[in-house]
Amino acid sequence: MTELSEQLRAVRSRTEALCAGLSPEDCNLQAMPETSPAKWHLAHTAWFFDTFVLQPFEPDYAPANPVYAVLFNSYYNGVGEQYPRAARGLLSRPALAEVLDYRATVTERVAALLEQCAEPPLLERVELGLHHEAQHQELLLTDLKYSLFQNPLFPAYTDAEPLDAAEPSAQTFVEYAGGTVEIGAGDDAFAFDNERPRHAQIVAPYRLARRLTTNAEYLDFVADGGYSNPEFWLADGWQHISSEGWQHPLYWGRIDGEWFEYTLAGLQPLNPVAPVSHLSLYEASAYAVWAGRRLPTELEWEHAAGAHEFTGHFAERERFHPEPPDAGAHQLFGDCWEWCNSAYLPYPGFRAAAGAVGEYNGKFMSNQFVLRGGSCLSAQFHIRASYRNFFYAPDRWQCTGLRLAESV
Repeated sequence: MTELSEQLRAVRSRTEALCAGLSPEDCNLQAMPETSPAKWHLAHTAWFFDTFVLQPFEPDYAPANPVYAVLFNSYYNGVGEQYPRAARGLLSRPALAEVLDYRATVTERVAALLEQCAEPPLLERVELGLHHEAQHQELLLTDLKYSLFQNPLFPAYTDAEPLDAAEPSAQTFVEYAGGTVEIGAGDDAFAFDNERPRHAQIVAPYRLARRLTTNAEYLDFVADGGYSNPEFWLADGWQHISSEGWQHPLYWGRIDGEWFEYTLAGLQPLNPVAPVSHLSLYEASAYAVWAGRRLPTELEWEHAAGAHEFTGHFAERERFHPEPPDAGAHQLFGDCWEWCNSAYLPYPGFRAAAGAVGEYNGKFMSNQFVLRGGSCLSAQFHIRASYRNFFYAPDRWQCTGLRLAESV
């Protein structure tokens, strides 16, 4: 068995393992249009390999089920119609067992194809599929968390024990000289098209906070009336929190005067030293203004990340919640995706891949902001310093936090 075949089976098995403790009812939850049911994630990641690997590369290809081409297509207009995103929770059929059978069939067919063919176009497409599946593993967890949160029982997905609270260490800042720096992914390893081409950028001297902002620090902002003072907020942000009635981060709440946070391990006391998470860009930006600082640009973040070891708290730890930093760690990778004050736009010379698979990233380069670093729900093999995640400014159901920055 080739190394890529082994990775294929490992990644595909992990997606199924994430759903092993869920009931069929759990797997069909969809609490808002932006989320998708776990069953749909299971099916869509099989559909991706079916459509973009088997169909173009498998001799005498035949679809496992032609109906799936519509049901489990997410947004690829170049390969046909899609079932409405907001209605994915209505897909009680096919049943969960049928979706798992579909996954098993697709996995075996892709593995067999890899045994027969080692041409670069096929290998590159399979590798893309594995990273695509890693993205959906994270989305599966964040979407499920949001849906379970709607249940007043606050059900737990995992039985991971909460970490002991401790006194937060004082925040300090690290200075970086900047200059003319190389940004983006090189050609020596996998990267998405939006990470390329590698190119030169001028970065002015700057400082970044040594670690992510903690719950205790953000709680000071809340207690100081941060959500009731418009001077801290972008105009769109103030309008949004006013219309939505936001008074604190998503998943926070008070019981008998004490702060709690809903996690995938159920409702837990708010850990003051853990990184604050599930913030919108608006909230991250408002906190930075209140703190007399700003959010980093994505160029600053990537430049800084290149100076530090690639280590952090990722999904492999199976805690599925941000943790305080290890001794000496800068928390640039794992724990929380970090909002950057950078619009999600193409790099100079960007070119999307040919065909429908080119819709993967490029067509979303409008009205979104960049996030960097991965989270506690990200697979470690999937994250790198050049990785560019992107979401809309109001989005906060992802595991998103913040790091302060300042100019020198």
